[in-house]
Order: sequence, then C-alpha cells, then structure tokens
Amino acid sequence: MRCFSASPGYVANHSVPLSGFSLRARPRLVPHPTSPWPMRPSYLYYVLPFLPVVWSSITVYHQQPFGATTTTSASGSAAAASYTGAAAYDPTILNAPPIPNPRPPTTFFQQLSSSPVPGLSIPQSGYFLGFSVEFSVINQVLGTNSTRLQVPFLNLMANLQARGGSVRVRVGGNTQDYATMFDSLPNGKMMEKEGQDTANPTKTPGLLFSQDVLHMMANISALVNVEWYLGIPMNDTAHLRLGIAEAGEAILGNRLIGLQIGNEPDQYASHQHRPTTYSPTDYSNEFGSVDAALRADSKVSVVDHKLLGPSLSGVWKPQDVWDTNFIPDHKQSLAAISMSIYPANNCAKVFGGANATNVIDPQQIFPSYLDHTAGQKIAANYLESAALAQANNLPFVMVETNTASCGGFPGVSNSFGSALWALDYGLQLAYSNFTNALLHVGGQGVYYNPFTPPPTNQSTFHQWTIGPVYYSVLAVAEAFGTSNKSRIIDLQLNQNNIYTPGYAIYDGDVLARLALFNYVTDPTGASAYTASFAIGGGDTGQPNGTPAQVKVKYLVAPSVSTKDNITWAGQTFGAAFASDGRLTGTEEVKTVTCKSDNTCDVQVPAPGFALVFLADVSGDAEAYPSVETFSTTVLTKTINTASIDPSLLATSNGQAGANFMPAKTSKGKTSNGVARFVPHLTVVLSVALGLVSVVWRTMV
Repeated sequence: MRCFSASPGYVANHSVPLSGFSLRARPRLVPHPTSPWPMRPSYLYYVLPFLPVVWSSITVYHQQPFGATTTTSASGSAAAASYTGAAAYDPTILNAPPIPNPRPPTTFFQQLSSSPVPGLSIPQSGYFLGFSVEFSVINQVLGTNSTRLQVPFLNLMANLQARGGSVRVRVGGNTQDYATMFDSLPNGKMMEKEGQDTANPTKTPGLLFSQDVLHMMANISALVNVEWYLGIPMNDTAHLRLGIAEAGEAILGNRLIGLQIGNEPDQYASHQHRPTTYSPTDYSNEFGSVDAALRADSKVSVVDHKLLGPSLSGVWKPQDVWDTNFIPDHKQSLAAISMSIYPANNCAKVFGGANATNVIDPQQIFPSYLDHTAGQKIAANYLESAALAQANNLPFVMVETNTASCGGFPGVSNSFGSALWALDYGLQLAYSNFTNALLHVGGQGVYYNPFTPPPTNQSTFHQWTIGPVYYSVLAVAEAFGTSNKSRIIDLQLNQNNIYTPGYAIYDGDVLARLALFNYVTDPTGASAYTASFAIGGGDTGQPNGTPAQVKVKYLVAPSVSTKDNITWAGQTFGAAFASDGRLTGTEEVKTVTCKSDNTCDVQVPAPGFALVFLADVSGDAEAYPSVETFSTTVLTKTINTASIDPSLLATSNGQAGANFMPAKTSKGKTSNGVARFVPHLTVVLSVALGLVSVVWRTMV
C-alpha cells in the first residue's frame, strides 16, 4: 500500500547465508541508527486451517465435537460476534449514481470478425489477475507456518487454478523493504513484527521472519498451482540482505518467478528513506548494485531474467527511469519491468487526524470508478512503456494495485461497483499489453481486500469474508482460460458508450468469447441492454461464423453499491464471515439460441457483466462442476488447522532440482524415508465426529 511506506527498522549486521540449506547462526539484530522504535515485537498470529498433503498423517488438536457450543469468556466473544469496526467489515453503503442522462442505448448491433483483427493484444493467460499480499499479513492470509495452511486460501487459489491454470502471488509491499530473515525465531515463530506508528503512513514496522515462510509458500504450491514474486529488502543497501533470494531459490525452485528490487522507490525520498536528491539514476545504480551482489553470491545460482523493477508508484514518470538507460543496462537480469499504481488515495482520512484537509468523500468519488474511462485513464499512462517492454521482449507486470491506497474507501472498495471496476480495469491492462496485474491484499484495516480472514478471537464461529474484487479475478481467469493464447481487443461497444463497454477475446485464431459490461444501476430493469452481434457473414467478406447457440455467465448484484448478494453464474461466497473459499449454490450457465438471420442477442442487466462463450476451444470451459477444494473442521482452541509430519512434507517443496529441508523452523536434515511419495492428484480431507480421512496416492 503506497501510503504505508517503509520506515527505518532493524537491519542485520551481515547477510543471512545458507549452508547446505541450513542457515548459519542467527545474526545479531541491530537498530537502524534512525529507528524511532525500541525492540518491541508484536505478534500477528492467527490462522484458520490445514495442510492436506496426500501422503501425510493428520493430527487433530482439541477437536470440538459437532453440535457442541463454544464456551468463551464474556470479555471477548459477545462483542466479537457483532461488527467490530475493522475496515474490512465496514457496513457503509453508498448511493448508486443516478441513471446517466441520456441513458445509454439499450439495443445495438456489433459486427464481429471470425478471424483475428488488427489491434489485438499480446497473448494473455488465465493468471493475468493475481494477488499482492502485504508481507506483514501472510501469517493471517497464507498460514501460521509451513505445516498449517489457511484452507480458505487454498480453496480460493484452487478456484482460479481450475479456470486459469495457475495463480501468481506476490509477497511484498512496503514491509518487504524492512524484512530480515533468520534461520529461526523464538518459540518457533514464523514471523514477528515491530510496533507501528498508526498516525504516520511513512513508518512501516520492521519485519523479522524465518525461512519457514518460504517452506509455507512451497507447500501451498505443492497443493495448488501458485507461482510467487518476492522482494529484496532495500532499506540498507550498504549491507544487503540476500537471504530471501538464497533461500527462495533453494526452497521454491521454479515457483519463484521474480525478485522485486525496490518497492515504489519514487517515494523513498518523500518518506525520508533516501536523501531528498534521490533520483531515477540513483535507483538504477542501486538496482545494479543488487544485481552485482546476487551474481557474486555463491548461494544464488540464477540471476538472469529474475529481477523486477522499477515498480514506480506514479511520483516519477516511467520515462524518467527509461532515460537512465535502465533497460539496456539491466536487461540480462530483468524478468519483467514493473509498475505499482492506485488511482486515488484515502491517506488524508486515515492519517490526517480530526483536522485533516483534502479528505476525499467516498460518495463523491464513487462515480469515477463506474465507467469505462476509469481503467482507460490508468492504462494510458503506460502505453509507451508497454511498447518498450514488447520491443525488448520483456513481460510488463503491475505488481500492486487496487481501488485506492491507504486502505481504499468505505462503500467504494468493498462494493459490487469495485468488482466491475477491477474486471474492466484488468481487461484494459491486458488489452494494453501488460502481462500480469496483482490486486493488493492487506490486513483487516483496509476496505479493498479480495479476501479477509476473521479476527483470531472469532475464528471458531466466523469464516472468511470474500471481497467483490475476488469475483473479478474469477471472471478474468475464465475470460482468458488455460490456453495461454488469448488475445483481447476493446470493441468500443455501443458507439463507445462509457457505461456499456465490451471486449472480444480470440483464442489463437478463433473468436472465442465476449466480455460485456453494464455500469448502470436501474432497479426497474429499463437500463438493461441487449447486444446483438454477428460473426462474419453479411458484407464482411467472411463466411457466416455465428454459432447456433452461445453460453453466457453473469456477474450480477442488485446495485453497484451493494456488498452482498453478488453472484457469478448463480454462485456466491456469501456475506461477511460466511465463506471457506468455496463457491456455494448451483452454477448457472445460460444458453442463448441464435436467430435465423445469423445474429445472437445477449442481454446484460443493469448493473452486471456477461461473459459470452462463442466457440469450443482448447482450454476453454463454461462450467466447473468438479473443482478440487479442501475442507476441515479441526479446531486448535481458536484456530481451524490440520498438522502434517514435517519430514513427510519436505518432499513436496518446490520443483526443478531445488534442495529441500524438513518444513520446520529449527535446523535439521531431510529424512531419507519419504522419497517414494509424490505430490497429490486428489485430496479429500474431512473431520466428522472425531474421524479424519485422507485420500492419497503413492508411488513405490
């Protein structure tokens, strides 16, 4: 999050090396000379679920019988059962904007070409939209440690894997620049965080973590197809801490797809993390220093095409960095060029105090998210950079984005309108030749989360809250599918009406899908529109390509302002505290019969989104009846979990020749007794009346 920028924390007096994949003695932590904090760690520790690995045994801790009531103290539970005031659960509902005047046309025709047309994007993949998880909250979102993973997170990733083939997740943000890795932490902790000055957005707490964080990520990837971006800490470039690169490569293997060098470096000077004279040239030089240090590190074997930068937030223009010769100087090491942007910020409200000025009224800014120009305006700032990336054969990644920095806006960032915004914005970035865009995930103090676990003291009776923008990621995954050949074009639909945009998606050379939006809220139904289209035929010079019928999936809600009653193809994650990460309800895929004149009519409600499937192509599917998911009702006092023998778990970590150690926080050697086990094909975990069953496959 842009406003929660890093502040001086703690740095190690030497880097944290690996030795035969067992770390040397823990380095001494010393306060940064300008650090305002004493060494006072606080623990952000709660988790919900389990790690189901096919060959593992499950240990049940303090299981609560089905039907039993939970006995809790009066001090915590009564108040916790109702709204706590955290931003993630804020009940604010804004007014939907009025129907535009004039109302957008409600019937129109679009001629489509059966063959690819000029202006298509580069080939896109189903992982296009992913997630950026703030480092300091991974013990809430991903898991407590490498053997206790959050089941809802696994389910949410499994949903996307089924539709898009894989998911890309960045662990980073402001806290990555102040993160220090150790071989272990006291009491087997995976992570500790220094205290935060909540009145100052420039002061980010120092973060201490063990390499069990990386084992946790690897174990997630053994269950669902998640690939990871990490970041090199940059708060002390005179004493670089490369442990995360060393251990990340060893533990994650080819699941580690990039290392970010600098998080929003164009804000370092304004946040007093660099001299006021700090410039794009200085950043490029620091990038080069990190590059050289990694190449000189015997514990890092791959630097070529592994680094990301410059990850600008909008203070510097991209061209300011390109003018330093950044790409030619670092091309050999670049995995991608990267940016980070939020279209607005709520920092004055969050940090300005009672007398804050320039506070943005959510009701006033809400309409700016509810038309097609919202995404176009952001993408327009990067068109030249996207062309530069293509000219240099480099991917272009938006490593962090969401509705607004400093946590977003109540009633905006957690509304159905934000789902339409993120979906349109994501497709616009894809059309503009970005290759990946990551929606940021913070703690419970933000409004824009795609998903949020419950507070620790509510985890026995509350589940996760799935934000509207997660539905956007689902829809984009289905729009692009698993072929890795999808190319998209903005149709400038309905005479380029900003409230009813649409896209065509070609899978290879086949027109495969349409993506149709309606931003208007109209409970009377009068603003629903009918888009009529034909594929080829007529005066196009192409044979008729209109199918006999098409399939349609809808993303709908009663209003752009609602938080609940959001459905994707008739399925939902429910309201706040209601989800284990699995869609509920019966999936509804509408069949539309095309007309005898070789045209098809598809209706789009107001508000709503329609994904129209035009052809059967490889890697395409309209329905997902058998998504592999994970479930458990195991309780560890206040936490839903499952535990796995770490020596068995070790063989699941990463891929492609990496060297692994058992999934635990203390030193040890890999057991030789588990070589015959292979990653799972099918996992079913259930807990019922004290019985645990696991389905697994082994190879001798």
